[in-house]
Amino acid sequence: MNVFRLAGDMTHLLSVVVLLLKIHAIKSCAGISLKTQELYALVFAARYLDLFVHFVSLYNTVMKLVFLASSFSIVWYMRRHKIVRRTYDKDHDTFRHYFLVLPCLLLALLINEKFTFREVMWAFSIYLEAVAIFPQLVLLQRTKNIDNLTGQYVFFLGAYRVLYILNWIYRYFTEPHFVHWISWVAGIMQTLLYADFFYYYIMSWKNNVKLELPA
Repeated sequence: MNVFRLAGDMTHLLSVVVLLLKIHAIKSCAGISLKTQELYALVFAARYLDLFVHFVSLYNTVMKLVFLASSFSIVWYMRRHKIVRRTYDKDHDTFRHYFLVLPCLLLALLINEKFTFREVMWAFSIYLEAVAIFPQLVLLQRTKNIDNLTGQYVFFLGAYRVLYILNWIYRYFTEPHFVHWISWVAGIMQTLLYADFFYYYIMSWKNNVKLELPA
């Protein structure tokens, strides 16, 4: 644990809090991609298969439970809640997200740290997380209607990944033999996907104008 890892975790948690606030308090999921939320639920389900068999720390266990519970509850709200589901923009959220799942699974079978079920699923979750934001970014480009909470949610989600890269850099120089190429490459690719959004988010904040992404 270091300051970058902790800041990354807290920023990731903050992104979830912002999204839950939007869904639970405002009873709206407008501008939120169900496809992305389903991919994140799959990411956490695959990554935390060791939840009850490998104890690292209370902090680690609590964070796993929080992300699992929040991701599945968000999917439930968007699919089943009688008010929230009416605000879901199904017509624009048409990215075929299942096309991302199979390539990530095949890549995990080919490139992993150890060819065991849990390690393959861990690698799969890393690859899938790298592209899970794709449907969300596509939806924002199509709708042209990005409210503050949606913009903050995506910003904090991207900021979490940037902070994790700083965490890896710090650990590389402070811990001997700290090398995790799968996480590093996937994490950098994921961060690059946010680059365009970051630019327009910062410019909208700087100029005090509504956030819009180019088509």
